[in-house]
Amino acid sequence: MTDAPPQVLPAAHEPTGRRPRHLTPTLLGPAFVAAIAYVDPGNVAANLTAGARYGYLLLWVLVAANVIAVLVQYQSAKLGIVTGESLPGVLGARLRRGPRLAFWLQAEVVAAATDLAEIVGGAIALHLLFGVPLPVGGLVVGGVSMLLLATQNRYGQRRFESVVVGLLLVITVGFLTGLLFSPPDARGVLSGLVPRFDGPDSVLLAASMLGATVMPHAIYVHSALVRDRFGRAPEHALEAHHATDRPGLAHRTLLGATRWDVAGALLLAGLVNIGLLLLAASGLRGVPGTDSIEGAHAAIQSALGPGVAIVFAIGLLASGLASTSVGAYAGATIMEGLVHRQIPLLVRRAVTLIPALVLLAVGADPTWTLVVSQVVLSFGIPFAVIPLVRLTRDRSLMGEHRNGPWTHAALVLVVVLVVALNLTLLGLLVAG
Repeated sequence: MTDAPPQVLPAAHEPTGRRPRHLTPTLLGPAFVAAIAYVDPGNVAANLTAGARYGYLLLWVLVAANVIAVLVQYQSAKLGIVTGESLPGVLGARLRRGPRLAFWLQAEVVAAATDLAEIVGGAIALHLLFGVPLPVGGLVVGGVSMLLLATQNRYGQRRFESVVVGLLLVITVGFLTGLLFSPPDARGVLSGLVPRFDGPDSVLLAASMLGATVMPHAIYVHSALVRDRFGRAPEHALEAHHATDRPGLAHRTLLGATRWDVAGALLLAGLVNIGLLLLAASGLRGVPGTDSIEGAHAAIQSALGPGVAIVFAIGLLASGLASTSVGAYAGATIMEGLVHRQIPLLVRRAVTLIPALVLLAVGADPTWTLVVSQVVLSFGIPFAVIPLVRLTRDRSLMGEHRNGPWTHAALVLVVVLVVALNLTLLGLLVAG
């Protein structure tokens, strides 16, 4: 493996310009793909458990987590637009060989853990819907995700985004349909917006919910999604719209559109997560066995009927298929940026499928597998968030688009909060 020399990325010194608002709809999409990470099977399990055990108590955690997600994901997209490079690519250009390879190894472990959880979640959905054995279900999920990635290879970024957004809509319908049959209590919802806990177990669950929200691979992949959509010269991305040939105006146009993209995508993902908690709080409160996806499905079927349970399982299947495709995309981004090597997405998909299939074949408990994957992800969060916060404050890299002191302070607070809660979660899991 040859070692590519470090590169110096150009600063973004640009003139001012007004954003043509009519361009915004045509520039949406990357954030909706990244948002899939926020409605993956791990989030489903955590939110259902929170609602079933504590009712509306931890609703405020999801609201806070969504605000954090908006801040962090916008910074990732902003870095990709201004530099024309992904977060791993920027780090790969700045780190020496030893630290760069070490960073790549931990990022690959995070990507593998993410992929594991998504394939297991999709396999569980196929088992619930059709009684498919878990190993066979994992193979099917991997195969379908390869077809989704082939869409990106053959038809380009926009078509891939359209397919994933379509799956996101299926997820939304699948997970929120139950609310029509078991609407939440308005007073309970309002009381859930007041920050409070009910013993150590609720603290543990809140830490898990927040820790699973800021996903490392979503941060890596969002910067790559905007880079691949708009290219390394953003002004070229707007030429087809006859908008401008000025790089400064191009950056401002794309950043303006990205704010709407991130806000809309994560609002939708946040509503899905909140809907899952509300569904469990209104229809599954106190029902035993809802600390696993299979148990939650059985409880939904018992409390709300088989029709709602089927729609829920379809949403879970769409969640596994979409999120594992995005996870493979993230893994390819990490390798390209940090070791300067590209492996075809389909080949990578086939290789990373193996660990999940092995665990399913040997009979590993699916819920335990999901828990372990979330613990691994908690280790990876600081490695993704801390460099992002530092880089978006760097004037030599971001130019006039670097974060101001108030934005930087807010992001530092987010880092401290997320890291502290994930360390708390990790400590409680080890102690338990």
